[in-house]
Amino acid sequence: MVVVAGQELRDLWLGGRGLVLSFALSLLLSVISYLVATNRALNFLEQRESVNLTLQVAIAVGALLALLTAADAVSGERERGTLESLLVTPVSRLEISLGKLLAALSLWAAAFVITVPYVWFLARGVGLVGNAIAVGLVVGTLLAIFLASFGFLISVFAASNRVSLSLSLLVLLALFVPTQLPSSAQQGWASDLLLRLNPMTAGEHYVGKIVTNGHAWSQDISWLVSPLIAAALFAATALVAGARFTRLRGGASG
Repeated sequence: MVVVAGQELRDLWLGGRGLVLSFALSLLLSVISYLVATNRALNFLEQRESVNLTLQVAIAVGALLALLTAADAVSGERERGTLESLLVTPVSRLEISLGKLLAALSLWAAAFVITVPYVWFLARGVGLVGNAIAVGLVVGTLLAIFLASFGFLISVFAASNRVSLSLSLLVLLALFVPTQLPSSAQQGWASDLLLRLNPMTAGEHYVGKIVTNGHAWSQDISWLVSPLIAAALFAATALVAGARFTRLRGGASG
């Protein structure tokens, strides 16, 4: 596993792809931080809301990068003709799967490290730095594990890399749809249940409660149930599927 993870990390970071994506995230966070800190048209945002916005963007983008990298993990190797050489190495397919997942999650780790200075800059005046960084780390890690595992699972079975990436993005967009609904449509027990069952909206809601509303971590802990279960369930399923079904051809076995 260590050997596979090391190789994947070298390909991702020394090959330049991870650095380019991280630089793009830093530019995005720089623009957001500059706007919320200096633009008078955005001064209606309280400082806590500015921190929350920055964290939400960082978590979403970091998890997206992990998803796309994992969605390319098997189907991409298959299309590039490099999967066969990987499968004949003296490591188990479980170790291969775990190494690839860890490499994908390194993008979230990099995104979090990049986010910390921006959170510090925006939150330092309201004594929110520690709480904001901690909740961002917890929620972001759970969502990154969930999405990376989902992307890897799709990549194992997808007939092509295009299918894997397209389906992963489609599901991600579907998960974010409830966040775009008007507040009036998010009222009632049915909407509340939908928001709680969706790991993305549940995690986003929890971050908002801690950062914007100043709640204690235990006050809204029920919102963390969905991200926690999704991360554990999809990670276990992805590793099992990767160990049993990774092959040179995508799709169901004949």
